[in-house]
Amino acid sequence: MPELPEVEVVRAGVEPAVTGAVVAGVEIFDERSLRRHDPRPGSFTEQLIGRRILGAVRRGKFLWLPLDSGRALVVHLGMSGQVLLRTPGSALDRHLRIRLFLESVPPQVVPPTSLPEGAAGELYFDFVDQRVFGSLVVDALVPTGDGAAGGFAGHGSGPWSDLIPAQVAHISRDPIDPAFSDQDFIAGLARKRTGLKRALLDQTLISGIGNIYADEALFAARLHYDSPTASLSSAQATELLAALRAILYRALDEGGTSFDAQYVNVNGQSGYFAHSLEVYGRQGAPCSRCGTTLVRESFMNRGSHLCPTCQALPHGVTRFHAPS
Repeated sequence: MPELPEVEVVRAGVEPAVTGAVVAGVEIFDERSLRRHDPRPGSFTEQLIGRRILGAVRRGKFLWLPLDSGRALVVHLGMSGQVLLRTPGSALDRHLRIRLFLESVPPQVVPPTSLPEGAAGELYFDFVDQRVFGSLVVDALVPTGDGAAGGFAGHGSGPWSDLIPAQVAHISRDPIDPAFSDQDFIAGLARKRTGLKRALLDQTLISGIGNIYADEALFAARLHYDSPTASLSSAQATELLAALRAILYRALDEGGTSFDAQYVNVNGQSGYFAHSLEVYGRQGAPCSRCGTTLVRESFMNRGSHLCPTCQALPHGVTRFHAPS
């Protein structure tokens, strides 16, 4: 959490506001949010001051803002990260870690030093993170392996379109990426020797899926989370992918899933897909299809939610057992 829909809601909110803006200043409140930044090409601040933002791109749970320097500001929200767009005079959030001052002016008139606290700016780009698992980095852009666009960019395009941050290059495409290959996913799933939910959470196979949307898609496809991937037919894998897409698009339409204040959009508003969840967090409630009581089972130091009737393992199929 946040997963693909939540990060896409943030990307879509950020894109029109920051595209074409120049970073006039940077204020760092907590260095821990920069722990993944490589300072060898230059400090975080040095690589941002005076740079123009060219767009907003997302792959899976990663968001990046291409810069006119040929590099990109990469945002990973982690467990509780938020990107909030604020106007001058806005109060500081108590979990504010990084603030960028954005101006829509030519780069040559931007001072080469960070603006002091409270300095003028048309817009503040605030990175807020209660649990400090998220991060910001300025990273090199490298060509994509397949020559297609690096990720989902809404209406954005440019010479950076077929590039991706080096730290994100190992992440697979996500199901709503136009360049996502259904055939490659189904073939990759068939090659896996693991449980089905473990495969869905593997960001090198399919990105953007976390605990919430994996549980919801498995319920929609009537599949048990510990079904061995080798037991799935091609038709079942196709149905699962269709279920994933349908749920992700519904979540996008409803602004993502918010259980608390840890996920909000760029204006600080919560999503409301939580009201549409069928199984996640609903243990003890009746299944909407058959009335059986939903359960939560321990899974990889977290939980997996399912209907024991609708998602029963087929006859002769045993659960996948992870090696100890």
